[in-house]
Amino acid sequence: MNRSRRRLLKQLTALGLLAGAGIPGLIRDALAAGNYPSVQGLHKIKGDVRINGKPAKEGQPVLPGDQVTTGANSEAIYVIDRNAFLQRSNSVVRFGKDATKEFFRVVTGRILSVFEPGEKRLVVPTAVLGIRGTACYIEAEAKKVYFCLCYGTALVEPTAEPGRVERIVTEHHDHPIYIHHDTGMPSMAKAKVANHTDDELIMLEWLNRRRPPFYGLGLTEY
Repeated sequence: MNRSRRRLLKQLTALGLLAGAGIPGLIRDALAAGNYPSVQGLHKIKGDVRINGKPAKEGQPVLPGDQVTTGANSEAIYVIDRNAFLQRSNSVVRFGKDATKEFFRVVTGRILSVFEPGEKRLVVPTAVLGIRGTACYIEAEAKKVYFCLCYGTALVEPTAEPGRVERIVTEHHDHPIYIHHDTGMPSMAKAKVANHTDDELIMLEWLNRRRPPFYGLGLTEY
């Protein structure tokens, strides 16, 4: 087993993806054999995770039109097509039926996402985000959204300034921002990298047989 595969196995183990049977076991066996599967649906459930209001199960698919909800101290890792997501606690994410019109809407909460190539439209309480085959981390509140474009390209349209579009291009968490919709606050302001890690991004990308662009470059991990 080569060094990069050992590192990946260590990261997946630390995140709890290789314990037990079922889909995590399939991932473990495939990685040990040198294969990198893209397995659809829920890979990991911690605590109270629901799809359309009903308790979810590992292996269950997440389909266009579904709403994924996590309760307190809960977490979900899942794959849709060749996109992967780590949804943290107290979060509500609703998936649309047309990715170009609305791939997903973060109603509230926190989600780390990696996307396959192609344009997608993400909706958050304070902005519309045009994503083009990239990765991002979002923390959404009613009037304030934290957005880190981990790598790739995004177009940000803040609802507080209709008609304004800011293009962001990053290689490694270069330009995190807050997007406000609150009187007296700038519509967009600089932020610091927070609450997500490179190991988590590596894990999500490998679930789809990919490596993030920073992988193996010796860059600082957040």
